[in-house]
Amino acid sequence: MTIKVVRGNPTPEELAAALAVVRARAVAAAATPPGAPATRDSWSDPSRIAAHRLPQPGPAAWGRTYWPS
Repeated sequence: MTIKVVRGNPTPEELAAALAVVRARAVAAAATPPGAPATRDSWSDPSRIAAHRLPQPGPAAWGRTYWPS
């Protein structure tokens, strides 16, 4: 990886701080394996809705799926 300063004249301390941030981000990105499932909030879990008994078929069944009476 090549990093190039395109504007300004950073001090060695500023350059070291910027490189530390870039390296920390690279390590954090590498720590999560690709294709790992993302964590989900429980409110968006489809099994929360499917755990209940499904409504009887009929003209308004779609509305009762999410708004049980």
